[in-house]
Amino acid sequence: MSGFGFLPNDGFFGLGAANNPGSPLLQLSTIREGARSALAAAGDIPVGKTDLAKMQEAITIANTWIEDHTYFPLTTTSSHTDAAWSRREWLDSSLSGWQSLVEPLADGMVSALAKTIKEVTEGSEGTDLNDPELQLPFPMPQLDIKSMIPILRGFMGQMIATQLGQTIGALATRINGSHDVAIPLFEKPGAHLIPENVAAWGQGLEIPEQEVAIFLALREVAAQRLFTHAPWLSQYLRDLVGAYGKGITVDINSIQEQAQSAMDSGELDLTNPQSISIALNQGMFQPEQSVAQANSLAKLEMALALIEGWIEHVTNLAARDRLPSLASLQESHRRSRILNAPARQLFSSLLGLEISPKKMRECTNFWNEIHALGNENGNQIRDHRWEDAALLPTSEDLVDPGAFLASTTVPDDLSGLI
Repeated sequence: MSGFGFLPNDGFFGLGAANNPGSPLLQLSTIREGARSALAAAGDIPVGKTDLAKMQEAITIANTWIEDHTYFPLTTTSSHTDAAWSRREWLDSSLSGWQSLVEPLADGMVSALAKTIKEVTEGSEGTDLNDPELQLPFPMPQLDIKSMIPILRGFMGQMIATQLGQTIGALATRINGSHDVAIPLFEKPGAHLIPENVAAWGQGLEIPEQEVAIFLALREVAAQRLFTHAPWLSQYLRDLVGAYGKGITVDINSIQEQAQSAMDSGELDLTNPQSISIALNQGMFQPEQSVAQANSLAKLEMALALIEGWIEHVTNLAARDRLPSLASLQESHRRSRILNAPARQLFSSLLGLEISPKKMRECTNFWNEIHALGNENGNQIRDHRWEDAALLPTSEDLVDPGAFLASTTVPDDLSGLI
């Protein structure tokens, strides 16, 4: 640990702010540095006037087409000049949202480690943390619990912020619009396409450039409207991540066994800080999930799948009679989502959560059926579900949308209930 600068007088990694209990664990500067470093390796092309005009045209068309297919009206939250973002602009604009989303996870990890250290040291003043009988996986300096907490904050904050930044930087090279990750990240959602990535996504499809841009703009506009009119979604997702974080525990014996096995195989070198960092990032010491954590992840997966399914459903409604290449565009998008889904990669890396493509298809079909059952009021009945988390379906409800709708809809005529 001394190789990391893991000493109480060093200001671990020089992160005085991260070591302050009143400040965020995940420092924006650390996330930004990791993200920009990852993006720099791939490159970034500034948005030119021609690309801006093309993206603005696509978004204008998308807003016109989608108007009759959602109950959420258009709200102007950004200027026409913001219709296109570079990779770097998306990255910088989204950092605060990512920090807020992942902060509860880091908090849970620090609390779990602090609790474990307290249990090891409590009731034994002057305990030698290098005593073999404690079964710690690596030598530790002799520190009291009060001095360990700020060090843990710095260590976990630096590790997770760096990993998060690298993930965001990689996402910036693949997403097509500001909401392509299907997660509400911005305080005031606007519709923005990333021309460089839009062009890359359309390569090899043999589909007119304008059709590709309009298809992706429809998804962007649909997501913007959903996130604008369901502002509670941001806090809901943060709460689920926080609930998972609160359930994190540290099993010293399990870590000891994993560390010993990794050292024996050469995967882990305790004298090499980089080796330890790689082991942690790869989940070598990830504990088993509790029942409460599994429930939180199931709700999180469901929420993300419902968002993705709604966006796909509304996009298909708006484009089905207008885009000649819609079937090919849909198929290409589904393939890219299975192989390279941004949200799946992020949550798999941080939480071990795999968002099933099957679940996303089920959610798209659910919204299709709810809309059809609503007849002429299909848009309103479907979109009413986004007023509150309590109105959204569970995994079991996906099987029978009709029964779900009947059980959650108040009839217009209540005389029969008297």
